[in-house]
Amino acid sequence: QVQLVESGGGLVQAGGSLRLSCAASGTMSGINTMAWYRQAPGKQRELVAGITSGGSTNYADSVKGRFTISRDNAKNTVYLQMNSLKPEDTAVYYCNAMKRVLITTTNYWGQGTQVTVSS
Repeated sequence: QVQLVESGGGLVQAGGSLRLSCAASGTMSGINTMAWYRQAPGKQRELVAGITSGGSTNYADSVKGRFTISRDNAKNTVYLQMNSLKPEDTAVYYCNAMKRVLITTTNYWGQGTQVTVSS
């Protein structure tokens, strides 16, 4: 089992910044990719950014150049630095860890943290 605990959400004005953290604990073997997803009211959950244990990253087009994902493998923590925030970034942000053991893939999710960007 893997437990994920997010922190760092809140209310910020447009143009501001927030830094989300996700601390992972439990059986971490087999965890390679960690990611941030978000879900706005009435919309599907979408990938925001992902990072592998080797440091390779990918971003949604809507956040490229504004958001940065990073990872501290020693602390089992992944971060999402969000700059130049826009009202459309308002959503619940979820941390995700993907675990692969042989042919089995398991996704773990945090409880989510609310990010609200006011105009």
